[in-house]
Amino acid sequence: MVAVAGGRKKISESTIRRLSLYYRVLSVLEKENYQTVSSRELAKREKLTPAQVRKDLSFFGSFGTRGLGYPVSELKKQIGEILGLNRVWNVALIGVGNIGSALVGYKEFLRQGFRIKVIFDNDQRKIGSNHKGIKVSDIQNLEQDLRENNIEIVVIAVPATVAQYIVDDVVKAGIKAILNFAPLNLKVPPDVFLRNENMSMELEYLSFALKNLQDGKGTIK
Repeated sequence: MVAVAGGRKKISESTIRRLSLYYRVLSVLEKENYQTVSSRELAKREKLTPAQVRKDLSFFGSFGTRGLGYPVSELKKQIGEILGLNRVWNVALIGVGNIGSALVGYKEFLRQGFRIKVIFDNDQRKIGSNHKGIKVSDIQNLEQDLRENNIEIVVIAVPATVAQYIVDDVVKAGIKAILNFAPLNLKVPPDVFLRNENMSMELEYLSFALKNLQDGKGTIK
């Protein structure tokens, strides 16, 4: 659960995930020049129920007009504000390997307000170099540089063997939001938000699903 509005509400993680889905659907509808959209249409596009869409939105206020649907651009803007996408967030990336390098070049981050302001590595061959327009900083100066650059979100793309040590230093610098790409369950204090993106596990899920389908054992529910 995630507390919002000064602790007066608790919003489930699944609700927040669905808000992100609605935001993406609305972005597509906006490009297709839709003016309004019904809860039924939003639900259909994400294989949900209209009641679920209305319930999710009701946590955050009253949207749209009964019988007329939701104004697409306005609802997209409102959901963007709820998700914090109406401002720029300062992001630091730690680890300039294959994954880290790809993340630096991912232009969608900046379009959504996530600005990678500083990147770190411990490879002396990379430190001081310009990586896709951003100077690579020495990880030895991590805590100081995070504070000086007013970093709010840290993305970790380092080997599992050092990930926990890195996270400990990130937490010491006062960071409260971390996205982890290391294949390891990291430990953080209760007041730090940690999200794990484990691509190996996602591929294992897909391989399991394909194997069961090919073996004639059915599909995953």
